[in-house]
Amino acid sequence: MLKLAKSLALLVCGRERLRFLSTSAAAAAAAAASANQETALNPHTHLQYPLDSVHAQVTVSGLLHNLAVANKLLYVYAQHRALDDAYALFGMMEERDAVSWSIMVGGFAKVGDYVYCLRTFRKLIRCGVKLDNYTLPIVLRACRDRMDPVMGRLVHGVVLKSGLCLDQCVLAALISLYAKCRVKNDARILFDEMPNRDLVTWTVMINAYAESGNAKESLALFDLMRDEGLVPDNVAMVTIVHACAKLGAMHKARLVHDYISRMGFKLDVILGTAMIDMYAKCGSVDYAREIFDRMWERNVISWSAMIAAYGYHGQGKKALDLFPMMLGSRILPNRITFLSLLYACSHAGLVDMGLELFNMMWDEYSVKPDVKHYTCMVDLLGRAGRLDEAMNLIENMTVKKDEGLWGAMLGACRIHKNIDLAEKIANSLLELQSQNAGHYVLLSNIYAKAGRWEDVAKIRDLITERELKKVPGWTCIEVENKIYQFGVGDKSHHLSKEIYRLLRSLRRKMELAGYVPDTNLVLHDVDEEVKLESLFMHSEKLAIVFGLIATTEGTPIRITKNLRVCGDCHTFSKFVSAITHRVIIARDTNRFHHFKEGVCSCGDYW
Repeated sequence: MLKLAKSLALLVCGRERLRFLSTSAAAAAAAAASANQETALNPHTHLQYPLDSVHAQVTVSGLLHNLAVANKLLYVYAQHRALDDAYALFGMMEERDAVSWSIMVGGFAKVGDYVYCLRTFRKLIRCGVKLDNYTLPIVLRACRDRMDPVMGRLVHGVVLKSGLCLDQCVLAALISLYAKCRVKNDARILFDEMPNRDLVTWTVMINAYAESGNAKESLALFDLMRDEGLVPDNVAMVTIVHACAKLGAMHKARLVHDYISRMGFKLDVILGTAMIDMYAKCGSVDYAREIFDRMWERNVISWSAMIAAYGYHGQGKKALDLFPMMLGSRILPNRITFLSLLYACSHAGLVDMGLELFNMMWDEYSVKPDVKHYTCMVDLLGRAGRLDEAMNLIENMTVKKDEGLWGAMLGACRIHKNIDLAEKIANSLLELQSQNAGHYVLLSNIYAKAGRWEDVAKIRDLITERELKKVPGWTCIEVENKIYQFGVGDKSHHLSKEIYRLLRSLRRKMELAGYVPDTNLVLHDVDEEVKLESLFMHSEKLAIVFGLIATTEGTPIRITKNLRVCGDCHTFSKFVSAITHRVIIARDTNRFHHFKEGVCSCGDYW
């Protein structure tokens, strides 16, 4: 009996303040908890025997008036997601303490019922119950999971009033909240003010910068963390590898890989898959494949990551070759696998194979296509010029259409200069009240190419009216373990004079070699000379020329663009690779381009 009583006590919130029960009711409740742990229970439903009978026995014996017994019974209900039963019991309790309230707040959070979680927390405050470092983190995590920084700030105010603003658990939850909600400045202020920062807090902060697009700061924090003597675990290393992948910096990737090897981290499925993604996004699909081949265990995510790596490097056939190997390893494909395969087909122009895989998804593997799979198919057909088939696919699809789908179709219209269809697609996009300025700019560009300047003006007015802002373009390049970022017409670099001098020299050599600037891409009704100057100030060109100056002759130049590389910069890169005999590896939002001796790996199919 004592053993059973202890089992139940250990279940209760992990709190030492709840003493062991030695009553027969406690023992019975423990037995009920143990039995129910082996029973599949649905959330929000009533528990079955034996806990119902224990509840009845506790009630009949009068022990339900014992707060400790009632709390333990309440906890078992909450742990098994029977919130209807828990809430009914909570409502009948004559006496409640901080533990009772914490159990209910945590129970609602556990099943994802954040409305009742926050509502119960508000009642807790109104009842004057003293807050602790158990309940507050639960509520803050609820705000985080529902991406609600406004409510989070209100709870932060409660934290300040409760005097727990320096508590390690509460601060970690606040940092996680602000980081997940992309309020990284507030997260960093709290992080810097923490008296003691544990590994979890460092990992949360590093991940916050990576997710918000500031991978450079993520890696700087990693270096600072090691300087303070903290040794990362596998979870922290996955976060660092993820940041490297976001940044696309090969030198950083190699340093992180060396650190992983030196510290003896196990190349498990999670870390190994993250490293595959890191190397692929840093421009080396060969290094990614080396990691893949070294992994002792691979799951469907590992295989999908390797397939995707080949896909966005334009090696569609190698991506497809992995699929039968994956099936031979008795790994069944999922929606991500098919998404990676269709993406690979799209960027390699493998239309028939893409159609076959799309039909195979449901017929052979019972994987239902979602809007992302349809978007890949629209992109595949659209790039190949089969616009009518792409439109038929859109019109007959049963899943809800989104702006990504229409954006892919609009991009196909741009490639094949189909203005009438572009207008039709644009209307569908505008009906969605899209806040993506890129779609409006793309339509404006289509009109401008056709010389329809009045329509261009209308689109620009619409952008102004809806207060949309185009994401400014930038290009990064890593030189000697340092990341340099260039914007359009950037002259802030200390080597700007040398960069522009070499750019003018290259321009003359390229024109002699047959290069003709595509001023149609400078879509403004301005003089040709102004168009040329604007074209030669693109961030990709500046980064490439800086790479020629700052890196050793014969080494590859690796750049990362935050937007899609423009057609003229693509042509420029081909000519530069031929004139300088340098390999240029460019990563944009869609894929990788490997330029060598005047040829691009994409075969100009992009």
